[in-house]
Amino acid sequence: MTKNNAKFEKGKVNTPLFSIHMNIQEQIKAYITSQPEPKRSDIQELHHHILQVLPGCKLWFDNGKNSENKTVSNPNIGYGSYVIKYADGKTREFFQIGLSANTTGISVYILGIKDKTYLAQTYGKELGKASVTGYCIKFKNLKDININILEQAIQYGVEATSEN
Repeated sequence: MTKNNAKFEKGKVNTPLFSIHMNIQEQIKAYITSQPEPKRSDIQELHHHILQVLPGCKLWFDNGKNSENKTVSNPNIGYGSYVIKYADGKTREFFQIGLSANTTGISVYILGIKDKTYLAQTYGKELGKASVTGYCIKFKNLKDININILEQAIQYGVEATSEN
């Protein structure tokens, strides 16, 4: 199967990397195991940490493709759930925390925070060797950051979006 003729069903992924009938847990496992070392071990460890911080949270897997099967982002493991409210009154459910491999390392997305300076100002200096934007914490290796500070940032993000 090629990328160009993949078909999508709600909740199922159909790409060369993932089979059509995988559940979310299987998609997450396949995504993690598809990563090269040491990124694979780092993402696996982060996945376990996030599940400890957010026990029983809703899990998501976004393969990074839109409805036309075009890549629009890196694949993401998602955790938690919040409702995005648009100006036109429409809403959409989305994950609160995202975990993704990127070309230079790993990204943790903390979505839905209104103050786009909060993460960098509050956690940036203590986090370690990471770049922090309004909603993304990016680092090369897990050993480069303070995992306890990352967990605090994740907890803050979930609490902030749960209040909205």
